[in-house]
Amino acid sequence: MFERRGEPLLPRRKFYHRVARSVGYGGLLILSSLAVGTLGYRLFEGLPWIDAFLNASMILSGMGPVDELHHSSAKIFAGCYAIYSGIALITTAGVVFAPVLHRLLHHFHLKAEPKD
Repeated sequence: MFERRGEPLLPRRKFYHRVARSVGYGGLLILSSLAVGTLGYRLFEGLPWIDAFLNASMILSGMGPVDELHHSSAKIFAGCYAIYSGIALITTAGVVFAPVLHRLLHHFHLKAEPKD
């Protein structure tokens, strides 16, 4: 997916396309995670859609739950969703920032190599 050690830097236009694709993948991961969380709070706790969305988005962003949970199944779901959300957040950051970090390291590596 990325250029190899001896290859030149990707042209800026293609690099911006790569970054946009990574941001799109990250956004897709966040939206699908938010949909699963909203559905889970709706099904397991019986929250209205807007409250289920609020709880899911707060957990996904790392802020914590808003509503008190009364059912054991909802508490188990919330715990699993919170663990998943932490992993999803780190994964999304990696997916989004990988092209930028790769370009930076590749650029410095090309400068450090002596030209024949």
